[in-house]
Amino acid sequence: MIGEGTRQDNKSRVYYGLLKEPDLQTAAATVNLDEDEEETQESEKPKKKKSKSNPLLSKKTKIDPNAPPLDRMPLPQLREIDKKIKVQAVLDSAKRVALNHETLPSICCYTLLNCSNAVNCATISDDATMLAVGMANSQVRVWSLVPQKLRAMKTADQLLDIDLESDDVMHRILDDRSAETTRTLLGHYGPVYQVSFSPDKTLLLSCSEDCTIRLWSLLLWSCVVAYKGSYHPVFDVKFSLHGYYFATASRDRTARLWATDNYQALRLFSGHFSDVDCCQFHPNSNYIATGSSDRTVRLWDCVTGEQVRLMTGHKGEILTLCFSNEGRVLASAGNDCNILLWDIAHGHLVAMLTGHKGPIYTITFSRDSTILATGSHDCKIMLWDYSKLLEDLSLDDMNVHNPTVLNNSSKYLLRAFGTKNSPVIHLFFSRRNIMFCVCSFNSPQSS
Repeated sequence: MIGEGTRQDNKSRVYYGLLKEPDLQTAAATVNLDEDEEETQESEKPKKKKSKSNPLLSKKTKIDPNAPPLDRMPLPQLREIDKKIKVQAVLDSAKRVALNHETLPSICCYTLLNCSNAVNCATISDDATMLAVGMANSQVRVWSLVPQKLRAMKTADQLLDIDLESDDVMHRILDDRSAETTRTLLGHYGPVYQVSFSPDKTLLLSCSEDCTIRLWSLLLWSCVVAYKGSYHPVFDVKFSLHGYYFATASRDRTARLWATDNYQALRLFSGHFSDVDCCQFHPNSNYIATGSSDRTVRLWDCVTGEQVRLMTGHKGEILTLCFSNEGRVLASAGNDCNILLWDIAHGHLVAMLTGHKGPIYTITFSRDSTILATGSHDCKIMLWDYSKLLEDLSLDDMNVHNPTVLNNSSKYLLRAFGTKNSPVIHLFFSRRNIMFCVCSFNSPQSS
């Protein structure tokens, strides 16, 4: 047992703002204009272009005073494929459904059958086209969630005939004859505890009880690197939202920061008194949050390697973490069945939500930061009114001298959905605010 975190532990400044990406809006508007022109040329009766512009594309980005300097954390330069992915993300978000207490999200649920007690984790790619699952039998399974199947790269002789300067080179290098709906990745020799897609969907990370982290190529469908940082099982692995970097959490009471092109860890975060069970990158990739069996949540600076926040309040093991989209609020949940929300600007608890009857495995925010969703072993999904909670909190007026903790759970609970004897292991909001759920069905005989 450790005591309550002191004010001195949370004295350091945290840059919780988001990094500015000035070229995305212009690029997205250009792509959108090209699509409109193509549609106009194809139609028999050209329609006049609407004068009303998309507010998401025309909105001017402001410099966030709480954002870190652009050169504080060395981030990889954007490649052409990265720019296209970001442009597509902006265009998809333009079609986003606005959620509120009257308009709840549509839920698409994927249930894994015939795998009782065999599924440890699951994740969905950012564009909601692929699902990866980590199994207790050491396998990693990947499914395509769209009609386009999973293709492998062509042979070396076939690649010689491809024009590398063509715009669709990424499609040309893939062999249509190798297309399959699902792929199995073999290499671990222990249960797989977590998987994570890279932002460009070409790589997949997995961690296991065999003490290794494996990097898989989703073009070759094979392991390209096996990282080993300690002689203890690795419980969690997460890619940075900017790619290149990833974080791990281990039973040796440490978390680590890695880069995909380096065999050794770049940073070692030590300070927890028990197993580190989960980790999560801040949206600006400058910080990593960790949750532990010592019942604490800690925030680490990726640049200095120092602990900048210590947050206490949980009564059990912490299993999942999630940052809000604006980067200021951190949500944590675990075995104590409680959801705690933390203001990382000051490091104190701002809200506690209760209602689940079992360990909470997954937590996520909607893309427009209006709804908080949680999934639990009690086979329930709960939706919480996060926008209403923010109104009651008034984060701008809050400081260390007047922390307010909201705990009226019934006021913020919008809806609870039950599954058919299927614990919820992963929740995810797509760019258009459709919620995806991954469950593992437990047959009555096995339960």
